[in-house]
Amino acid sequence: MAEISLRRMKVRQTGTITSVKVGGVLGQRLREMGLVPGTEVTIQGRAPLYDPVALRVMGGTLTLRNNEADFIMVEVAEETGVSLDR
Repeated sequence: MAEISLRRMKVRQTGTITSVKVGGVLGQRLREMGLVPGTEVTIQGRAPLYDPVALRVMGGTLTLRNNEADFIMVEVAEETGVSLDR
């Protein structure tokens, strides 16, 4: 298993959040959206210019900017998905 930032995940890849490495208002907002350690997330898709990213979390869909996704560390098990990273 590897730990990467949520931004580096591929489309249709699933992982478990291990940490949120930001405090303040942004950290609080991410945690209030349910992005806390132990939560499973799946990348649903990305916009044409790769920003924002759509996530499937707890049965709902969220979108995050890439600069926000950089603060969320995720443990991923497999190398599945479609790479759209530049």
